[in-house]
Amino acid sequence: MRFAIRFAVLVLSYLSVAGGAWAHFNLNQNVRIFHIVRNDSGLNVMLRTPMAYVLADKVGPAGTDGLPRPAPFTTNELQDGVVMHLVDVEALRRAPFALADIVLNELVIEQADGRLQGHIVNLKVYPIGQEPGFATKAEATEALAATAINIGSDQQVYVGDTVVDIWLTFGDASDAAYALSMLSNPGLAGQDETANLILNYHNGETQTYRAKGLLAEPIEITGTASSAAATFVVEGVRHIIEGIDHVLFVLCMVIGSLNLKALLARVTGFTLGHSVTLIMGFFGLAPSAPWFIPAVETAIAMTIILAAADAVFQRSGGKHSYLVAAGVTAGVGLLHGFGFSFMLREILKVDADNVWQSLLAFNVGVEIGQLMIVLVTWPLVVILRRMPTSVWIGARAFIAASISVVALIWVVERFSLLIT
Repeated sequence: MRFAIRFAVLVLSYLSVAGGAWAHFNLNQNVRIFHIVRNDSGLNVMLRTPMAYVLADKVGPAGTDGLPRPAPFTTNELQDGVVMHLVDVEALRRAPFALADIVLNELVIEQADGRLQGHIVNLKVYPIGQEPGFATKAEATEALAATAINIGSDQQVYVGDTVVDIWLTFGDASDAAYALSMLSNPGLAGQDETANLILNYHNGETQTYRAKGLLAEPIEITGTASSAAATFVVEGVRHIIEGIDHVLFVLCMVIGSLNLKALLARVTGFTLGHSVTLIMGFFGLAPSAPWFIPAVETAIAMTIILAAADAVFQRSGGKHSYLVAAGVTAGVGLLHGFGFSFMLREILKVDADNVWQSLLAFNVGVEIGQLMIVLVTWPLVVILRRMPTSVWIGARAFIAASISVVALIWVVERFSLLIT
């Protein structure tokens, strides 16, 4: 019992730090989109990437003035004691393709015969917020119809507030599968949470792949629907496992279930609820006001406290039917589904190709992740139930109370952001 308590304290201490106030927005800040079109001339790659990913690791050592040597196409300024990196617009206008050349050297596309050799077709640069759509092949082609630096000479734009569109072609590509990776390591905070969306077009079909991180490890693009869907299944699993608030809610469902039938009823209700609002939120069928996201996040934290209380006060022989249990968790699932949708909507745009396949695969991944949590925790609950009643009641109360403390911290943090 003492070991279980100590273990729970360690785990929950970690969760309180790792979960933070915003569990759904880590991937929204760093998104790269690849449109890869196969045709008779080989592979055409149209890439949208934040400019910081291209240049952050090109900053040189500090000089006598205390400022680092600027990366290509940038200037440095000391603002309030902090080094800020600005876009050198004139340098970009003089040699725009030199920026694209950096990406060309760091983008690796390999087939059986080795690395493919690429060439630059076009480049455009925009301040973030002024870039055109890039969710479909048509939008990407239109965005890269001409070379342009869409920043005025008199504008002061930070590198971190700039996006780059680049069109590359690889003429020696065969019709076989290929692997895509990136050599760069920009050293940015949160870069391991980078969301990469890779759309592969071939023979009139589109497969959408999802990968996380810097793509240091190659992602295999086989061109099959199953391989593309599998990447969204993996992301769905990762999202619920790393979304600590969802993990804690599922844990409360498990310890609050009187038997296996009650557990199945709760899990089924939660699945139905979050599936509905995942789809609704993704397609924009939800309020768009600034208060909505923080309100949902706050409500999710509150549901954890309610689930923990329900787990403690459930008693054998209670009047809660399986149908009522399923209905309650379905209602709670509606909130959690919106939480899932916020992240996915920022990465996979509504007008993207094969959006339904990717959306459903992500939801399947969420269910698999939820099932993994249940399969790990339910046997432990069964073991504890077979111990003396005082042991089970004490362990359940301690776990529920610890979870409630963590969730209460989140409620305070998230509510404070809601009202500011």
